[in-house]
Amino acid sequence: MNNSEKDLKAVVPGILRIFRKFWPHIRQRKFLIGGSLLALLVETALGLLEPWPLKFVFDRIILPGTTANSWNVALPSGISPMMLLTYVAGAIIAIASLKSLASYLSTYGMALAVIQVLAEVRSQLYSHLQRLSLCFHSKHKSGDLITRVTYDIERLRLVTIKTALPFFTNIVTLVGMVAVMFWLNWELTLIEIAIFPFFIFFTKNLVARIRKVTRKHRKTEGAIADTTSETIGAIKVVQALSLHDMLEDNFYKQNSQSLDEGAKSLKLATLLEGTVQVLMAIVMALVVWRGSLVVLQKGLTPGELLVFTSYLKSAFDPMRHLSKQAGQIAKATASGERVVDILEYEPRVRDLPEAKKAHPFYGAVRFQSVSFGYEPEREILKDINMTIKPGQQVAVVGPSGSGKSTLISLILRLYDPVAGRILIDGQDIREYTLDSLRQQISVVLQDSMLFAVSIRENIAYGKLGASNREIETAARLANAHDFIMDLPEGYDTILSERGANLSGGQRQRIAIARAAIRQSPIVILDEPTTGLDNASDRAVSEALNRLTQGRTTFLISHNLRAVENADLLLYIEAGSIIESGTHTELMRLGSRYAALYQMQNAINYSTRPEGDSYAIEV
Repeated sequence: MNNSEKDLKAVVPGILRIFRKFWPHIRQRKFLIGGSLLALLVETALGLLEPWPLKFVFDRIILPGTTANSWNVALPSGISPMMLLTYVAGAIIAIASLKSLASYLSTYGMALAVIQVLAEVRSQLYSHLQRLSLCFHSKHKSGDLITRVTYDIERLRLVTIKTALPFFTNIVTLVGMVAVMFWLNWELTLIEIAIFPFFIFFTKNLVARIRKVTRKHRKTEGAIADTTSETIGAIKVVQALSLHDMLEDNFYKQNSQSLDEGAKSLKLATLLEGTVQVLMAIVMALVVWRGSLVVLQKGLTPGELLVFTSYLKSAFDPMRHLSKQAGQIAKATASGERVVDILEYEPRVRDLPEAKKAHPFYGAVRFQSVSFGYEPEREILKDINMTIKPGQQVAVVGPSGSGKSTLISLILRLYDPVAGRILIDGQDIREYTLDSLRQQISVVLQDSMLFAVSIRENIAYGKLGASNREIETAARLANAHDFIMDLPEGYDTILSERGANLSGGQRQRIAIARAAIRQSPIVILDEPTTGLDNASDRAVSEALNRLTQGRTTFLISHNLRAVENADLLLYIEAGSIIESGTHTELMRLGSRYAALYQMQNAINYSTRPEGDSYAIEV
């Protein structure tokens, strides 16, 4: 079996897989969809009636003496040709009007259902992405994920409304036409049906190739989105290092690949449509030739042959459209499966079935034989044991890549340990719901991520529903109130992406206010003052001292002078706690911590230490 056949066999299962995943949303609109399907059947029936008025014109007016051994309707006596023409004209208008109404109802109803279903699916996808663990996000490009939420959902919507629904309509119409054509003349119908094996053969192979190319094309489009997002997000670095030419060359290669794949997909779809048109022309020629002989032999009336050829021509349109629509549906299936791939990905970190809301924490934290690794065979943290009392100040130090940030991330359950357990106030944190756990932990990171909303909203993200008074109190604690009031719109100032219209120190103080408004018993600080100038550093350090007062605090720092007064120092190397104790105890030990501290003092004897200058106060 070649690859094309294998890919084709995956088309229908792919559609069924999408349908099963979307079924809960579809089921909620069963009455809307059912009514639309009923209108579709009425539309199809009226479409089958459309050519019949012309039969009466030919057989009763233009060629009134024609006889045949086929079905004919006896007309009431006394009806003149002019009256018959009037009736026929009225029938044509009535059929067309009713068909148009049925078409409107079926199309609008189905389109409305599709829009509603995919809007819910998009919301579900967005929500699901937020709940997937950091392990997932570290392995997937953000641009590709954005493409799935935007472009792939939109392609599904457009193709379903403009292609899949007409595709279904065409199938129903084609079945109805073939049934009536058999009733009119089985011999001519068999001639038409003879085209089906060829139609299926070409459609089967070309659709499989289209689907394969489209999946590859969508992957390339995701890479382009990721490259663009990454470049714009790091535009300062790009301009500072003059990376334009190199990045443009990479983008050009990706864009050219996307163009080639898109052109190949279009070429295959066009080839499919053209092939079907040629096959249909051959059938039409055979039917007209044989049908004319049947009329001359009195096997059909001219009007019935007209109805038959009208059906045949009308059947050609669905078949021609089917070939084109099949290619579009193959493309949409590729997009739909990309969406389902994410929805079927189970979060590694999630609420346990028996998880309960956490009680207000005191702040006691304990690690019991905790090990962790992003991959099972490679541990980042090994057999971590520590006990932290409520209100204790803990500094985590060590070389870069030793596992400091990973250790702190476990407290937030951004990851789950592969062995051991973490307890807060004597309770395994996995027994708490994620939201109730994280809402009692405040975090200030080195890279303060702010959102493109007002300053007021950014601070309130720390405590949804916070009052203006609470927001201002948190801002004052963070030394942010004064500079906020100097802005033209004050707290209602809208920030640009990532807060780029604020200085680094201002962004950090907004982040501290966001952490402070929670009044959490546990605070995590990950190099919060790195990269700030002296004035900003002092303002941020004062705010951090107020934030951590009386709270269990974990501080990650490379600057050992900033952690001298910590209640407990943990020196981590290669994923293990090598040394632990107070500054005095570790200096007396004279090992790794002491050596690193003395080296930093020697290097920075007459200069401001690099890294964090925030210092834990006694």
